[in-house]
Amino acid sequence: MKKVLFIDRDGTLIKEAPPTYQIDSFNKLEFYPHVFEYMRRIATEFDYELVMVSNQDGLGTSSFPEDTFYPVQHFVVKSFENEGVRFADFYFDRTFAIDNAPTRKPNTGMLTPYLNNEAYDIANSYVIGDRITDVQLAKNLGCKAIWLNNDPDLGGAEIQDSRKELDNVIALETQQWQAIYEYLKLGNRAVEHVRNTNETKITIRLNIDGSGKADIHTGLGFFDHMLEQIARHGKMDVSVHTSGDLHIDEHHTIEDTGIALGEAFAKALANKVGMERYGFALPMDEAEAKVLIDFGGRNWIVWNADFKREKVGEMPTEMFFHFFKSFSDAAKCNLNIECKGANEHHKIEAIFKAFAKAIRMAVKRDPLSNYLPSTKGVL
Repeated sequence: MKKVLFIDRDGTLIKEAPPTYQIDSFNKLEFYPHVFEYMRRIATEFDYELVMVSNQDGLGTSSFPEDTFYPVQHFVVKSFENEGVRFADFYFDRTFAIDNAPTRKPNTGMLTPYLNNEAYDIANSYVIGDRITDVQLAKNLGCKAIWLNNDPDLGGAEIQDSRKELDNVIALETQQWQAIYEYLKLGNRAVEHVRNTNETKITIRLNIDGSGKADIHTGLGFFDHMLEQIARHGKMDVSVHTSGDLHIDEHHTIEDTGIALGEAFAKALANKVGMERYGFALPMDEAEAKVLIDFGGRNWIVWNADFKREKVGEMPTEMFFHFFKSFSDAAKCNLNIECKGANEHHKIEAIFKAFAKAIRMAVKRDPLSNYLPSTKGVL
């Protein structure tokens, strides 16, 4: 079955032209940065059918005559063909938003040839576009969206609410065509991992190639805050839901969360081809934190950090080491952690932030490399 890239035009292949948003003359035409380089790679390296899908308000009416649209459109198409990029088909809806026509994105009326058609693998296809309506189109088609989102705050509360509802549809949110190419070549390293014992029940959702979203609920506020640092500063999407025996103490909740998170990383990083493997970082205020990490397949931890307080928040300071050791054991990685400073809160927060930055460096991949960072030939 054929996979399809349904690609929006304005704001995606070429830049938008406010205030009218009608590309009706050549002086309004500007191609999206690096679109030729990466569309050429997508067209030549992958086996996707390329389809251009666009709303063109009032096309063919006096407000947007065809003779102002098609000269520019033909130039756009020819420009891509000169780079080896050929679109299989073009779909333009001519209605206005107020018409609510079944053919207007995000409705699927224009794309009925692809629906319920056994020749196409729609579930593994993508809509690539710059509007929330492109994401909604992906949902309506039953595929995923690659959102070229150049204005994350666009549209206020209504758009943000729609965005939350569509999170599971968005495979990638970016502003760069390079990231789109890399995603299509490498995919996201995303896993869901469940670890249940008599003492804790834990569900981890991890997307190493995410954007920094955190959804953390362990029952320990300060621990939640620290785990959020991993997501934000590591630019990973991390969801941790832990139900533990906090009526006894914090030990099992913290230890088992560290184990489960490490297991999730081990699962997500199963293929390390093209990965950096090593990472390091040194951040924060008066607290100097250093975290070195090696996802080399062997667990080991060196811990040089002392805390004078028994607890920070409701989290025992003795459990900081235990969390990182549990992670190291389960992720099969080396960890070398050092920290000096005066403020206990700053010290542990600096460690978590440095840990996140170190991971970000270590998991970085080169989409053009088949190099495995090991002389052993296996990691």
